[in-house]
Amino acid sequence: MNLNSFDHWRTEVLAQVDQGLDQCLPKADQIPTTLHRAMHYAVNSPGKRIRSLITCASGDLFGANIADTLYSAVAIELIHTYSLIHDDLPCMDNDELRRGKPTVHVAFDEATAMLVGDALQPLAFNVLVNQETRLDYETRLKQVGVLSESAGSLGMVGGQAIDLSQIGMNMTRKELELMHSKKTGALFFASAELGALCGKTYAESFEGPLRAYARQIGFGFQVVDDILDASSPTEVLGKSAGKDLRDNKPTYVTLFGLNRAREMASELAKNIKDTLALLPREGGHLSDIAKLVFDRVY
Repeated sequence: MNLNSFDHWRTEVLAQVDQGLDQCLPKADQIPTTLHRAMHYAVNSPGKRIRSLITCASGDLFGANIADTLYSAVAIELIHTYSLIHDDLPCMDNDELRRGKPTVHVAFDEATAMLVGDALQPLAFNVLVNQETRLDYETRLKQVGVLSESAGSLGMVGGQAIDLSQIGMNMTRKELELMHSKKTGALFFASAELGALCGKTYAESFEGPLRAYARQIGFGFQVVDDILDASSPTEVLGKSAGKDLRDNKPTYVTLFGLNRAREMASELAKNIKDTLALLPREGGHLSDIAKLVFDRVY
């Protein structure tokens, strides 16, 4: 895939995702104004939008255009943003910096941050149910099912619960991968699946490779995240560097060392390339997104 072509596609997609996010939020001056201002503050923070890119690339791979996948991408970003807000709370990871800005509970207060997350989560499902696309209600119901399971106790929230319970504990690679398959990987799976469901040519024969890609890129994202936390400064990361080690949290770096973690990232990148060969157009922009994930510096 031509990199310039991908850069152009990514710029167009992200502009529309950002516009869609802004349009779905209540106006910042609408009562209760503090809550709504905080929602805009959280959603408009400059993130990488990897998950919404995966949604749109997956849709594109199976014949959907950006108008078909935009609502799914917006829903994914709303869930992801809510999860970051709650993860940053003092009762969770107690982070004060996110995406180069003060976290929501620091910029506003802890109660407001909790409510922002509480508001963004149902808004995501509202967006899916009321999307103005050609998708029939059966497909929308499938999307709601995928996202709700991926975001719940069997997915992202369950992974966070495992993470909190393992502080200061030793974990095997299998246990660590189980945790991150839920905490990080579940939303990557939902991103790919929601986009694919928007496409006209998504067939059962592609489910296995697409889900394998989502699983592998979820692991890859987390391994790279752990590497960067251990090796990059706060001003580059946009969040507190070295916090996992200070908090005595099990990561791929703390369990296996920095060099082995880098080897694992390389292995995952190769596996993704092999997986994408089983999909149409060798995965299309999903391949470019994988490169983004493994080559990122923050």
